[in-house]
Amino acid sequence: MIKEKLVYQIRKFFQFRDHIIHFILMKKKKISHNSTTLIFSAPNRLCDYRARSFSDKEPETLEWIESIDEGSVFWDIGANVGIYSIYAAKRKKAQVWAFEPSVFNLEFLARNINLNNLQNQIRILPVALNDGVGFNLMKHSTTTWGGALSVFDKDFGQDGKKLADVFSYTTLGVSMDFAVRNLNVPLPDYIKMDVDGIEHMILAGGVESLKHTKEILVEINEDFEDQKNKCDEILNRCGFELHKRGAYPLPTIRIGNQIWKNKTCLDNTKEKKGEPCQEIA
Repeated sequence: MIKEKLVYQIRKFFQFRDHIIHFILMKKKKISHNSTTLIFSAPNRLCDYRARSFSDKEPETLEWIESIDEGSVFWDIGANVGIYSIYAAKRKKAQVWAFEPSVFNLEFLARNINLNNLQNQIRILPVALNDGVGFNLMKHSTTTWGGALSVFDKDFGQDGKKLADVFSYTTLGVSMDFAVRNLNVPLPDYIKMDVDGIEHMILAGGVESLKHTKEILVEINEDFEDQKNKCDEILNRCGFELHKRGAYPLPTIRIGNQIWKNKTCLDNTKEKKGEPCQEIA
């Protein structure tokens, strides 16, 4: 009899635990920005913050998304939980390709796509982008849902310094050009890139794809000279010019979004002909 009661109490405990987990995972927040309604999964404080701060955290990113051509191909590199993928798909009817390798973000990226009924507009690519193709370590500085500051293949973060690796696993990395040639991913019209440190490595693996890209918004750390200089060199070589710099979060933290436009794409006549921004060699 005592054993049966104990088994019953244990079963009730696990049922209660599962109920709490389910309740947490089902939490969501609805917001509106410029008459566009968005619903985001909010299982923890960070995801809730991402939803609440949507309109204020990166206004230049939202303005840029609002300026892209309707129905265009939009690559979200470092999609995290997908807040900008969702906005591009809803606001501009973009066909979105969301690159996100973090196991701590993928579930909530998928939940957000589902909550907004965008399953046919947003495709998840759960691979890391890099300057080549191969398996390597994906290193995380946090295991929090919705977290950032992770790196693939390298050991440095967005400041160029060694990343505190608290959780890692081996996964696949591919280049942008490999994704186009071998995964049937369409060439991007627009790219949003925020990967906390290896932006220059990813750009180096996408030179041919960049020739077809109209604009790119990329986060750059002005004090991480290797990243900044290599991004500048690659984008200039591919025909881009710097159009706008976003504001820094603090005067002492010179990390911000940069918007680059392909000079060849500014030729409206060529655009209307449906030709690439630059011919592929």
